[in-house]
Amino acid sequence: MGIDKRKVKTQEETGEEAPIDQVEERVEAEMKRLEGRAKESVAQGLQDAELEREGRKLREEAERTLEEQRHREDS
Repeated sequence: MGIDKRKVKTQEETGEEAPIDQVEERVEAEMKRLEGRAKESVAQGLQDAELEREGRKLREEAERTLEEQRHREDS
């Protein structure tokens, strides 16, 4: 008994992302979210409104990315 190579489908053929790619994207988004939070905190301490906006924007973008990933995983 062997594997029938004609019946085997690759991840590329099914359109499925490799697990390592899914994790890498999630980790990058988490790091971006943390960086945004850190910038917001520092900006508040320095009373730097521009840096605070930049940090908020970065954090919100990362949170949207993470939410999109969750929806894809649930589908």
